[in-house]
Amino acid sequence: MTTDFEAQLRGASLRVTGPRLAVLSALHEHPHVDTDTVITLVRAGLPTVSHQAVYDVLRALTDAGLVRRIQPAGATARYETRVGDNHHHVVCRSCGTIADVECTVGHAPCLTASDDHGFAVDEAEVVFWGTCPECAASTTPR
Repeated sequence: MTTDFEAQLRGASLRVTGPRLAVLSALHEHPHVDTDTVITLVRAGLPTVSHQAVYDVLRALTDAGLVRRIQPAGATARYETRVGDNHHHVVCRSCGTIADVECTVGHAPCLTASDDHGFAVDEAEVVFWGTCPECAASTTPR
């Protein structure tokens, strides 16, 4: 799958810059990573980019809707380029691995509130917690 990051940036009325392209590419290849990991990935191709520049790019891309910031309870913020489809996440309690979970029940926003208090609900956020297969295997007696 090829992604035209330049077109995405222009479509969001953002200037096309090296750091923005590098961040989008890093997140496309490595979803659900934290800011420090994004910095490391970006610096592999742009060694002189500053921490602040990456923070600024993440904020601009999130504000423009090109990147989604997720922060499961008790975890550091993570970023992904999969936006606009109302999917959910499953998080390993042991190692922190995060995976996407499709929205499979009903119509968006996937859930119906028992009492919406008059709100026009347009999104539901669900985080499933558990133990990933690798962590489960490492704790199973042999």
